[in-house]
Amino acid sequence: MSDEIDAIGGICGPEFPPPREGAVVRHIPIINQKGLHARASAKFVQTVERFQARVFVTRCGQTVGGDSIMGLMMLAAAPGTTIMVEALGSDAEAVVAALVELIGNRFGEDD
Repeated sequence: MSDEIDAIGGICGPEFPPPREGAVVRHIPIINQKGLHARASAKFVQTVERFQARVFVTRCGQTVGGDSIMGLMMLAAAPGTTIMVEALGSDAEAVVAALVELIGNRFGEDD
């Protein structure tokens, strides 16, 4: 993966930590027009809450809980950036699949 520009214009390398043991992991590009903004973050959290899994999201070396709207927004995941999603628990595969679909569908936004 190539380096990305962080929220304040600096380079943040493609630094994703090693995945947690037993985690389902996907690297997902953000493709919607506004990135991981408030409404998109809320939809992300609503999706996570439907499953029995613990979700973590990483960008530029910063990891937050997938159940935190504010945490997700603090990642400043703009269009064209990539996030790493990790899930642990009985619904790990299902929640990751649902998040891949949500993000792939641009959070239901009209772009």
